Amino acid sequence: MLLRPPGVYPPQDDTWLLAEVYRREVRAPGQHVLDICTGTGALGVVAAIEGAASVTVVDVSRRALTAAWVNARLRGHKLTPRRGDLVEPVSDQRFDVILSNPPYVPAQDDRLPTRGQARAWDGGVDGRAVLDRVCAEAPKVLAPGGTMLVVHSAVCGVETTLKLLSADGLSASVADRATVQFGPVMRARAALMESRGLIPQGERTEELVVIRAVKPLV
Repeated sequence: MLLRPPGVYPPQDDTWLLAEVYRREVRAPGQHVLDICTGTGALGVVAAIEGAASVTVVDVSRRALTAAWVNARLRGHKLTPRRGDLVEPVSDQRFDVILSNPPYVPAQDDRLPTRGQARAWDGGVDGRAVLDRVCAEAPKVLAPGGTMLVVHSAVCGVETTLKLLSADGLSASVADRATVQFGPVMRARAALMESRGLIPQGERTEELVVIRAVKPLV
């Protein structure tokens, strides 16, 4: 159970799939963890519970950051909330682990909302408006030998994510996959995605994919 103020998107299957991969493959005591697009802070709270030395969470929403801070404190843990655009608020820091569940649902156009709950899911025409920026900017604050985990729908193009991260010098691969039923937002956008050829006619399930990217030590 997580505190979720109005306008803050609740964690769903994608968040928990990413959390599972983090626990299984990446967690280690003493890590410095960054959670980009934190929402309720679910991933940051998981990292704190699993023994991270520090957890920093970033979001553009003040309500989301408040929720993340409270959700951690209610469980006896601390995290550092930073408001801003992706890694901009932490550009002078380096992290052992970066977690991100960015907005990735294809939208009517590339004009991303600046307020309201849709900020948590609208990802531009192909769903990659924010995702591509995460791939480009997050590696800059990843420490040598560090690991980045990002989750998104296969609708957005798994190979594109792998190529972008690999082009930046990271070793990128698929860490896990899961097929789930469309949630409310994806169902509402199904006809739009069908018209663009992003999903087959009548498709109402999606594959969630967690991408692992490791930065070389040198």
